[in-house]
Amino acid sequence: MKRGGFIETTVLGFSRALERALISEETARRPGLLQSLDPRVRVIGLFALVLAVTLSHRLWVIAALFVVAVVLAACSHVSIAALAERVWLVVLAFTGVMALPAIFLTPGEPATAFLGAHITHQGLITAALLIARVETAVSFTTLLILCTPWTHIMKALRLFRVPQQAVLMLAMTHRYIYLLLETAGQMLESRRSRTVGALKGHEQRRMASRTAGVLLSKSMELGNEVYLAMQSRGFRGEVRLLSEFQMQPWDYLGLAAFLAAGAAAVWLGR
Repeated sequence: MKRGGFIETTVLGFSRALERALISEETARRPGLLQSLDPRVRVIGLFALVLAVTLSHRLWVIAALFVVAVVLAACSHVSIAALAERVWLVVLAFTGVMALPAIFLTPGEPATAFLGAHITHQGLITAALLIARVETAVSFTTLLILCTPWTHIMKALRLFRVPQQAVLMLAMTHRYIYLLLETAGQMLESRRSRTVGALKGHEQRRMASRTAGVLLSKSMELGNEVYLAMQSRGFRGEVRLLSEFQMQPWDYLGLAAFLAAGAAAVWLGR
């Protein structure tokens, strides 16, 4: 198969995503500031900061919350370089494309001109607010995922009365992503071992469509088998862990700090 072909490139990207997910599990087991808090505190506290970012209308307040996210990452032994490469740059590129029209379309005082189009001060502020909000909110949610095992997040959501169906869908989706990545990698390896020479473009596209169809069929069949296996073992949708959550004095202090920071950000960012 031609090196760098469509299927190979796609599955290679999936494999890298799987490696990053495994690294996330290792990060959650490291000693750190967020890891030392009760999972319920992490869920409430970081969601409160995300809400504060959403409700803030001042750029300097959002920038201060972003600094808080960086400090939390450093104190929780999360690689700042990895965050910049895998989260911040990706979000900046995606959000920047969405925010670019606001620079030209938002009415206000002209700041400069670019290719005959006027850029306004209000447009620059609007674009900056959008990018800063998304970057900061994604940083907090990424810290929650990196510093908390997925099963602990699911159990914390159930303790907060999140509907059982929603939690079950999240749990199964998280698990099936790994299974589909592994299956896709095995299918690629099998296909490469049976292919001689380079494939043309239309042949690669036809192979990609057939592979996607087979992968969908396998996933549906596997889903039925897993569901029956879980039912036979007594699973009824509740997330159960061997360890129970217990609030310590440090957890109450952390929860108060999160809520106070969120409330202050909302007040100052009005």
